[in-house]
Amino acid sequence: MSSVKKVVLAYSGGLDTSVIVKWLQETYDCEVVTFTADIGQGEEVEPARAKAQAMGIKEIYIDDLREEFVRDFVYPMFRANAIYEGEYLLGTSIARPLIAKRLIEIANETGADAISHGATGKGNDQIRFELGAYALKPGVQVIAPWREWDLSSRESLMAYCEKHEIPVDYANAKKKSPYSMDANLLHISYEGGNLEDPWWEANDEDMWRWSVSPENAPDTPTYIELSYEKGDIVAIDGQAMSPAEVLTLLNKVGGDNGVGRLDIVENRYVGMKSRGCYETPGGTIMMKAHRAIESITLDREVAHLKDELMPKYAELVYNGYWWSPERKMLQVAIDESQEFVNGDVRLKLYKGAVHVVGRRSKDSLFDEKIATFEDDEGAYNQQDAEGFIKLNALRMRIAADKGRSPL
Repeated sequence: MSSVKKVVLAYSGGLDTSVIVKWLQETYDCEVVTFTADIGQGEEVEPARAKAQAMGIKEIYIDDLREEFVRDFVYPMFRANAIYEGEYLLGTSIARPLIAKRLIEIANETGADAISHGATGKGNDQIRFELGAYALKPGVQVIAPWREWDLSSRESLMAYCEKHEIPVDYANAKKKSPYSMDANLLHISYEGGNLEDPWWEANDEDMWRWSVSPENAPDTPTYIELSYEKGDIVAIDGQAMSPAEVLTLLNKVGGDNGVGRLDIVENRYVGMKSRGCYETPGGTIMMKAHRAIESITLDREVAHLKDELMPKYAELVYNGYWWSPERKMLQVAIDESQEFVNGDVRLKLYKGAVHVVGRRSKDSLFDEKIATFEDDEGAYNQQDAEGFIKLNALRMRIAADKGRSPL
């Protein structure tokens, strides 16, 4: 007899999680609660309710988390300018701590003693879900079917559905994209299929969902103006918007201009290398614009220290440590740095590229009187530079005098 009485399942209504519902009921003889999150994946989530009901589920949660996702997860991460391994904007990684948080909240609300997810045993998501769950509810039991069952292919899953009379749209299942995809309001990812050959060029336009190719983007540029308060975008072209509205609009205008496509090989936390393609049009714009507004509002040493801390912050997010004390510690420092990151950035989007063409702020540290190449009327004494240079050269001069030539 299983010790699990009730389990909360992260449920999409797709093939994998539909199988998991029945498998949990059979294997653990437990009650299943389904949780479906709308985090901007661009698909209707309400059909998941009918599918869950058809499988006898009594407690069904379908939550619109788009605003929370961008406000409490995406925005804080972009204040850090976080990029993993120099390229990846962490679109999948940043969604997992929110889903883990909501799974635990529902487990507490329903009295469930376990949670379950559909992540495989090869990927990072199992780690992200479970690290978050254990951080928020140390005693929770986690059930990861892909690490337990012997169903190893789409064909075996469909055979399981047929055997157990699980409702599946077989026509659509057979037409399913050859790529494994994950989408939320920040990005959409593609893995598997032809992408498993890192030499294969990802020029299949049927794969890309959110953007046109740069070659097919408009021949005239698009200009947009982003307004910032404390490091967060609060308006576009003078129109105040919520965080989710901001990212939705930036995805649209970026995608229309071929912005945000990425093809990389990344190092997974579990140890393997994985090739993936990503579309992050809004995030690509946000990253460029945020660095632009910081360039005139941040102190030099603060900016440089942020850049030193960023790779660690990005690694923590990628590896699933969003709820860790070290990530929270870094976030406090990062948020403190954003007090004066206010103002406007003007961008030109053209055939896949994002160009910064203007930046302004009442909190700007850019002093035209000092920086000018014209007469600065005494604002900067160039003779001061001589002593500055000599003091900074002192250690090298001493070493050279002692015979330690740098040649």
